Amino acid sequence: MLRRAGELLVPRHPAQVIVTGFLLAILVGTGLLMLPVATPGAGGASFLEALFTATSAVCVTGLVTVDTPVFWSGFGQAVILALIQVGGFGVMSFSTLLGVLMARKLGLRSRMLAAAETKSTGFGDVRSVLFGVLKITVTVEVILAAVLAVHFAMAYDYPAGEAIWFGAFHSISAFNNAGFALYSDSLVGFASDPLVLLPIAAAVIIGGLGFPVLFELRRRYRRPIHWSMNTKLVLAGSATLLAGGTLFLTAAEWTNTATMAALSPGDRVLNGFFQSVITRTAGFNSIDISQMHPVSWMGMDILMFIGGGPAGTAGGLKVTTFAVLFFILSTELRGGTAVNIFGKRLSRAVHRQAITVVLLAIALVVASTMFLMLITDFGQERILFEVVSAFATVGLSTGITAGLPPAGQVVLILLMFIGRLGPVTLGTALALRSRPILFEYPKERPLIG
Repeated sequence: MLRRAGELLVPRHPAQVIVTGFLLAILVGTGLLMLPVATPGAGGASFLEALFTATSAVCVTGLVTVDTPVFWSGFGQAVILALIQVGGFGVMSFSTLLGVLMARKLGLRSRMLAAAETKSTGFGDVRSVLFGVLKITVTVEVILAAVLAVHFAMAYDYPAGEAIWFGAFHSISAFNNAGFALYSDSLVGFASDPLVLLPIAAAVIIGGLGFPVLFELRRRYRRPIHWSMNTKLVLAGSATLLAGGTLFLTAAEWTNTATMAALSPGDRVLNGFFQSVITRTAGFNSIDISQMHPVSWMGMDILMFIGGGPAGTAGGLKVTTFAVLFFILSTELRGGTAVNIFGKRLSRAVHRQAITVVLLAIALVVASTMFLMLITDFGQERILFEVVSAFATVGLSTGITAGLPPAGQVVLILLMFIGRLGPVTLGTALALRSRPILFEYPKERPLIG
């Protein structure tokens, strides 16, 4: 709902501000990308091409229907980079600010729980939150851009200006978990270069942890015992998924001649680790995704769906959501009555929120996959991969995005938008809707299983 302030319509709920802001950014980006100067050839991009690219950039996804370094001019690439930066900064800052606003709206006890267990932002003012997000963003991006620029200039003989541009573009794209690259084959050409893959992976991991975790690590890095439940869940869950993903992808693709078999054993492990990092959050690829084994696609679907940390640039339903579900399952299997995590009891409201978000996301993914199966001839494995990649704002593709009909590309646009803002706004809305009840119905247990 909106309220009139003078002649302006002002959104009432903070989540509405986020949605409106992202829509405006996408529309502005679409208009700029449709300008003739945005493409090197005559004419310009079509509305759908511009809209898809702008949505992918603002939602820091990385899915494309055109070849970024070939189709777009220097101006077009600069617009894409600006949209990535706006989208990435917006996701981190707005998500974190929602945590602050949520904490202030609830009662004192709930505020303390919200600060300690959901967003870990404390009760700092808005200015300090935004400044903290900006400081971390600029620091990481400048360091990575410098590392990549020096390496491009020294190892690949790029001219100074080109090295700086390529370093800056891939640095911003990596930290914001966008996955846009200025190479037609993404980073396949650097499959044996750890000085490119590892710094980019490090930036992706940092951006994917989420600002609340980064802020708390900066303040309490020597006192892990005092870390919040959110920070512990993100760090433990991310480490587990990175290690497990590395082992799985390396083993699954070890003998695949179209992906890793031609690489040395060390480079196979390097690329297994890199794709494990990227699969949960960003759309770079150092091996040909379209030639991977179907079982690898299935495993990557799971990693993409889980995603990274909350209030960061990573996509997916967030590692904390699935960590909560894991502990609920573990408690139920052990016959426990309360879910305890790291010495603290988990609020029952969080149980319901996690289950609600996951079930709604599964329903959306299944419905979108079935619709695309009806209007295209691509196999279910590729379509599901594309749908999950769009919804989780990862940006990896088996190569079918450009071949989808316009209706299919519109579905992916909606999935990218919903996937980027849906979990944030839905999670906040569920938390803010919590209210005491004045009566309870009698209990009854239906048969399960």
